[in-house]
Amino acid sequence: MKTFLLAFGATAAALIAAVPAISQSSALKGHNSNAPVDVAADRIEVQDRADRAVFSGNVVVKQAELTLTAPRLTVAYSNSGGIEIERIDGSGGVTVRSPSETASGQFAIYDINSRLITLIGNVHLVRGDSNVSGGRLVINLRDGTAVMDGGAPAGVKSQGGRVTGTFTVPQRRD
Repeated sequence: MKTFLLAFGATAAALIAAVPAISQSSALKGHNSNAPVDVAADRIEVQDRADRAVFSGNVVVKQAELTLTAPRLTVAYSNSGGIEIERIDGSGGVTVRSPSETASGQFAIYDINSRLITLIGNVHLVRGDSNVSGGRLVINLRDGTAVMDGGAPAGVKSQGGRVTGTFTVPQRRD
């Protein structure tokens, strides 16, 4: 997913150490969440009465320039005259990629209706040589904001309530 990090410079590194959350502009701003969703997996189990499908084994989801991979994925849909995907839940170690960024975590939720992507549990975000780690990352595809904090729900592995990061800075010649 065109994730979330712009190279902040030296000031951002100091800020990350001082505050429990970081917010910035996401490269996924304007992502076309109306684009078709392509899913490939080793296995699919359709639970039509529950309006969901469970994909397992090397799951790959693509929507426009966004790619999500996971061992297991549950797709919730509505079936009113045609199947319309509403939510995608990934588990077992999820990676979200865009052309410029990569984010990973234990779990991911892509709420297509609200245009939010949430990664939780040992979240890592990489853009170029810069990276940020924390417990939860929420990307708003509508306005392009992304917020990472150190917290994660009970029972999910976390970074101890802190956000940490390393950022590249322009190389200057003195």
